[in-house]
Amino acid sequence: MATGNINVSVENIFPLIKKFLYSDHEIFLRELISNATDATLKLKHLARIGEANVEIGKPIIEIKANKEQKTLHIIDQGIGMTKDEVEKYINEVAFSGAEEFLDKYKDSDAKDSGIIGHFGLGFYSAFMVANKVEIFTKSWKDEPAAHWTCEGTTEFTLESHDRTERGTEIVLHINDEDKEFLEDNRINELLNKYNKFMPVPIKFGTKEKELPLPEDAKEDEKPKKVTVDHIINNPNPAWTKQPTDLNEDEYNSFYRELYPMQFEEPLFHIHLNVDYPFNLTGILYFPKLTQDLSVQKDKIQLYQNQVFVTDNVEGIVPEFLTMLRGVIDSPDIPLNVSRSYLQADGAVKKISNYITKKVADKLKSLFKNNREDFEKKWNDIKVVIEYGMLTDDKFFEKAEKFNLFPSVDQAYYTFEELEAKIKENQTDKDDKLIILYASNKEEQHSYIEAAKDKGYEVMLLDSPIVSHLIQKIEGNKEQKVSFVRVDAEQVDKLIDKGEETTSKLNDDEKEKLKTAFETHVTKEKYTVQLEAMDSKAAPITITEPEFMRRMKEMQKTGGGGMFGMGNMPEMYNLVVNTNHELMSDILQKNEDEQANLINQSLDLALLSKNLLRGEALTKFVKRSYEMIK
Repeated sequence: MATGNINVSVENIFPLIKKFLYSDHEIFLRELISNATDATLKLKHLARIGEANVEIGKPIIEIKANKEQKTLHIIDQGIGMTKDEVEKYINEVAFSGAEEFLDKYKDSDAKDSGIIGHFGLGFYSAFMVANKVEIFTKSWKDEPAAHWTCEGTTEFTLESHDRTERGTEIVLHINDEDKEFLEDNRINELLNKYNKFMPVPIKFGTKEKELPLPEDAKEDEKPKKVTVDHIINNPNPAWTKQPTDLNEDEYNSFYRELYPMQFEEPLFHIHLNVDYPFNLTGILYFPKLTQDLSVQKDKIQLYQNQVFVTDNVEGIVPEFLTMLRGVIDSPDIPLNVSRSYLQADGAVKKISNYITKKVADKLKSLFKNNREDFEKKWNDIKVVIEYGMLTDDKFFEKAEKFNLFPSVDQAYYTFEELEAKIKENQTDKDDKLIILYASNKEEQHSYIEAAKDKGYEVMLLDSPIVSHLIQKIEGNKEQKVSFVRVDAEQVDKLIDKGEETTSKLNDDEKEKLKTAFETHVTKEKYTVQLEAMDSKAAPITITEPEFMRRMKEMQKTGGGGMFGMGNMPEMYNLVVNTNHELMSDILQKNEDEQANLINQSLDLALLSKNLLRGEALTKFVKRSYEMIK
C-alpha cells in the first residue's frame, strides 16, 4: 500500500473548496457522472478505432445509495484507471491549477465565479458533501485494479485491489449535514436536473414494467409485470439528431419532454447545428407569449456535451431571445468564469450573432413561404420580434422584411407595403408620412372611426414596448415618418395638410366660449383649445399630445426618467369645435343651462376617452336621468 501527499503547496485545499463552492454543492453529482460518461465514451472510441480489443456491450452508469452505511456510489463500465493513472489524474492533474484557483477566487463571490471544472477540480467537488471518498477502479488494460482513499486532507492511500470488473466505482461517505443526498427523491431531482440527456444510460434503482398481452390473451387476463432497470435519462435527445431525421411530432414531443408542465404546443421551432467556427447544436421553440415580459425569461436550458449547466443564458443568447424556450449545447462556451468575462468573450459574441441570424432567417422563411400562417401567429410572436428590433441593430435590419403592422381591420402590412398604401392620403404639408395607430380598439373606438371616416388607415399597435419601437423606427428611416396615435389630436389635425377652416364664431364669442369651458375643467389637467372644424365633427374631443403620452408610456417600460422629467403628469387637451351647433346653443343659454350643457358634453367626451370614473361618473349618470325626465 502506498501513501502520500497530494501535490499541492497549500496546507489544505478541501476547506477552501467547501468555502468557495458551498452555494453550488449539489453539482458534485453532475461532475462525477460527467467523469463517468467521459470514461465510457473514451472506451467506446478506443474500441471503435481498434486500440482496445474488449467487449463493450451496452455500458451504463449506475447510482446507488446506502442509507445505513451513509454512502453514495457512482459506478461506470468505462475505461478505468491503473494505479499509475490514479496517481497522475487524481493526485496531480486535478490539482495542477490549485494555486491559480486560490489566487483568483480567494476574495470572489462563488455564485458569480462558477469554479467547478475550471481547474480540473470536478472530481474533488465530492468533498463538498463527503468526509471520505474512495475510488475502486480497473483499467481496460491487463493490469491490477486500484483502490484510492482520501479523508478530506491532502493525504491519501493507494493500493492494489481484487476488483475484476472493468470501470470505476466512486464511493462517497456522506457528511451528516448532507444526508439529503442519500434520499431517493433528492437524487432523482438532481439526476433529472443535470443528467436528463446524458449520452450514456444512467440507472437509478429499478421499476416495474407491464408486458403487452399476447394476441390470444383471455378477456380478463391481466398483463404480466417484470422488474427492469430504471433509466432516468434520454441518451439521444432531439437536438443531437439531424433536422432531416425529425418530423414535427418528434419536435413537439421533445418540447413536452423539456417542459412537462407546459400544455400548449410551441408555435414553431428553430434547429441549430453548426461546427465551424465553433460547435453548437440545439433547438429553440417559439412559445405563445404573454404581454408580461418579466415572466418569460430563463426557459432556455444550456448544456455542455449533454450535461445541464444552467437556465440563465444571459450573455450567450441575445437578450430578446431569452423569452424563447429550448436547448443550446456547446463545448465552446467558457462556462466557469464570471459573467462579465463571458459577455466580452469573442467566441460567445460569435455564438450570439449566429443564433440571432438563425432566428431571423427562420422568421423570414416562415413569412415568405406561408404568410397567411405567419399573420395568424403574429400576436404570439410580435413581442420577441419588436424587442429584438429595439435592442439589436443587426436584427432590426433583417426584421424590417417581416415585421408586420396590423390594421384595426385585421389587414397586415410590412413597412414598405404600408408606406405604398397610405403615402398619397397620409402625407402632411411638410412631406412627412403620418402613420396613425391605436393601442386599444375598444377604448379608442370613437377616434378610430373618426379617422376612418377621413379615409385614413389606422394600425393596431398594442404591445407593451411599442412606444420605444416606433421612436427607433422614426429615427432610422431616411424618409420623414411619424407615428401618431389617433387620440393625439382632433381628427382634422392628425395629419396637418395646411388647410384652414373658417370659424363660425367671431373672436368675442370664442373668448366667451373658452372662458365658459375653463370654468368647468381642472386647469392643471386640461388645456382648452378652440378649433374650427367640420360642423359634423364631434363638438368636444379629448386628446393627449403624442410626445407627452409616448414619454409617459416609455417610463413604464424602462425608458423612465428620460430627459430628466421624472414622473410625467396626466395632461390632456380639451379641443372645442367652434363650428358645431352645440357651441352656438351654449353661448345663448343662461348660466345654469350653460353649466348643464358644458358639463354633460364634457362628460360625454371624457366617457369616450375612458376617463370618466368614480364620483364624476355617478354625477353624469344622475344628470343624464334628470335631462330625459
